[in-house]
Amino acid sequence: MAEQKKTSPAEFLRQVQTEARKVVWPTREETVRTAIFVFILMLILSVFFLGVDTLFSAVVRWLLTIA
Repeated sequence: MAEQKKTSPAEFLRQVQTEARKVVWPTREETVRTAIFVFILMLILSVFFLGVDTLFSAVVRWLLTIA
């Protein structure tokens, strides 16, 4: 294995601060828009999976009446 130079805690914190300055945070508008999109998608998928579950339940109940 190649030897790696140890980073001091102070140097590590400086590196963390440098990387944290590079972070681009979303605007409030972007955050709200994304949250609304996620909520609408969650509702659509919930209704879809409710329908699929109801359909499978009806099929299983029908198959059990045949047996």
